Amino acid sequence: MTARHTVEAPRKVDLDKALRELRRDPIMGPLIKRHPKPIYRRARSSFAALGRAILYQQLTGKAAGTILRRFTARFERGRFPRPAEVLALREEDFSGAGVSRQKRTYLVDLARHFDQGLLNPRRFAYQTDQELIEALTRVKGIGVWTVQMFQISTLQRPDILPTGDLGIQKGIQRAYGLKERPDPKTMEELSAAWRPWRSIACFYLWRHVDIDEP
Repeated sequence: MTARHTVEAPRKVDLDKALRELRRDPIMGPLIKRHPKPIYRRARSSFAALGRAILYQQLTGKAAGTILRRFTARFERGRFPRPAEVLALREEDFSGAGVSRQKRTYLVDLARHFDQGLLNPRRFAYQTDQELIEALTRVKGIGVWTVQMFQISTLQRPDILPTGDLGIQKGIQRAYGLKERPDPKTMEELSAAWRPWRSIACFYLWRHVDIDEP
């Protein structure tokens, strides 16, 4: 009889432990003291989380929020539609809500991947960070940045550093007093001290830029 091979799910954030350890860092400690703790809200649907991420791409939060509300208004209690419901929508259902043709294509492709079982959300918790990036970037319109935001906020992976994120680049630049925004290699080197809690560090870097931006 062959023993069953089990794969442990990547651990989620232990916020209290993360903050205790990050406070010891001379860069992160003062930021933690100045800003409130991150708030994690459990996502009921991976499909909805990814769909919202697509709608928010390259838009201000206010504009994207308006489009999201219009798009979901036709569904019960304004919930995000299920994959099969997205596939059943007409082109005018998207355009009437302000969803661009390109994003319509992205949402439909995402829905197709979920509906046909090409993506199985039950497997997400057991995939490594890189496996998840490889799986999700097969969907049109989903790049590495979108996957990393999904890993941080929805899957609550504790050690994600989105080096392509402008806010994180500017946050590290300001926190370390750099003359220019750091490249990915520099960001990896500087953030090494925050392992294995770089996702939590990102929340403070974003706040450092958003709240303190001149």
